[in-house]
Parts: sequence; structure tokens; C-alpha cells
Amino acid sequence: MAHQHGHDHGVSADTEARPLAVALALILAFMAAEVVLGVVADSLALLSDAAHMLVDAAALGMSVWAARLARRPPGGWMTFGFRRAEILSAQANGVTLLLLGLVIVAEGAQRLFSPPSVHAPIVIATAVAGALVNVVALRQVARANRANLNVEGSYRHLLTDLYAFAATGVAGVVVWTTGFERADAIASLAVAGSMLAASWPLLRASGRVLLEAAPEGIDPGEVAAALGSNPGVTGVHDLHVWEISSGFPALSAHVLVEQSEDCHRIRRELEGILEERFAITHTTLQVDHARRELLSIRPLRSDRRDR
Repeated sequence: MAHQHGHDHGVSADTEARPLAVALALILAFMAAEVVLGVVADSLALLSDAAHMLVDAAALGMSVWAARLARRPPGGWMTFGFRRAEILSAQANGVTLLLLGLVIVAEGAQRLFSPPSVHAPIVIATAVAGALVNVVALRQVARANRANLNVEGSYRHLLTDLYAFAATGVAGVVVWTTGFERADAIASLAVAGSMLAASWPLLRASGRVLLEAAPEGIDPGEVAAALGSNPGVTGVHDLHVWEISSGFPALSAHVLVEQSEDCHRIRRELEGILEERFAITHTTLQVDHARRELLSIRPLRSDRRDR
């Protein structure tokens, strides 16, 4: 018999949209100022920071949209609601980090060979102000629940931007004190490196969800063994474990039990095992009695075939 258990879609990865919106407003305001200052100072490091903040703003905008969309209750043809919008947002964040990092690498390499004159004081002042804005924005995003992959994507964007401001500030000091103009391009390459490093975990984690792989930390073989070791269970088939959204694992399986066992009792026991050992509460278990005898096909007698 097929039964479902624990169909509560309000899992712990729910996200507060307001802190994300506050962080978005901060990033947009500072980004506009940084573009102007980057052009005035002719600093690639500042302009790369501004470009990164533009991506941050887009990432935060998607996060706010996805967080609000994911809170809609399931209904109609969206039987799980819009929870996976958060995963799509996280995937987009990872892709933009990757692509923008590659663009900055190309521009930074070019400026290593022909560095422009950089107005160091503007670079330093902007980097310090940007770092302060990013710290405030990071605190806001952290309040929105980093267990959610969508929020974690925005957090990684802002964290790499904080590293970028630190590198930009150091580059500005080096240019100001030594006249070494290539420090600006080197700083931009460091920024790009942090962006590329941050993109891979996001792409990997969101890709696992979209491909419906088993959630991190859950071994399907171990789950099957735990179910199969329960007294009365004779076999576990068609086991599927996947993740609907961040922190929302799901499982379905076909379980065979001995003829003398109570299917409903064993189903409840198995649901308890899944919740206690693997934190899986959204389950669909089809529990049937195992057949005592297998059907066999016997060949027809030759005299019957001749008739």
C-alpha cells in the first residue's frame, strides 16, 4: 500500500526577504558611486569591484524574488510550490560569478602589460567605504538564513566583494607609496580568483538539486540498508532520494514485508527510522506483502501443441 508521511512544505530553509532587500538597497547605492569613482581614478580594481557589485545586486534581487516566490503555498499544477526557484537563483549566482570572473581575468591580464595611471587616494578611500558597506550588507544577508542555498549564493557574492575591497585597498596603498601601477591589475586578478573559487561550490550544490541527486550527507545505500534491516522487511526496491530545495529532502521506495507482518505498522517504523537517522520527513513508502511463491511458466506438452 502506498502512504505518504510528513508533507509539511514549511521546512527550516524558509527565508526572510526583508534583510535581503535591505542589503540590495545598500549595494545599489554604493555601486553607483563606485562606478563614478572608478572612472575618475582610472582604476580597473575599482571598476571590477563595481562590476562585481552589479552582479551582487542582481544576485540579491533574484534572492529577494526567489525568497518571496518560494513562500507561496503549493497548489494547482505546482504541487511543491515554487521552492525550487531558490535553486534556480543559486545556479544563476554561480554562473554570473564564473563569467564575470573570467572577464576580469582577461582585462586584468591586458593591464599587466600596459598599466594605466591610477589615482591611488580615490582607490583607497573607495575601498574602505565599500568594505564597510559590504560588512553591513553581509550582516543583513546572514540574518536571512544561510542554510538556504539561495541565500548562501548571495552571501558568497558579498563575501568575495569584501575580499575584493581589501585587495583594492592594498593595491591603492602600493600604487600611492611605491608608484607600482601594476598592483591595480594584480588586485583585480585576485578579485577574479576569489569569484571563480566561490562559483564552483554554488554550481555544484545547485546542480545536485536540479539533477535530483541524493542530498549531501545522505548515502542511498546506507538508507536502503537501514530500511532492509528492520524486522519483517524482506526487500527494498525502487529507492529514490532527492532534494526538492535547500533542506527539503524527499524519499520514495517500494518495501516488501513478510506475509505475517502488518504493513501499516512497519511503514510507521520505517518512517521513524528515516526521520531519526536521516532527517527525511517527506516520504512515500509503498509497503506490500512478499509473495510466497513465484509464478512459473511450464512448456506445453507436445501432444497439446499438435492439436
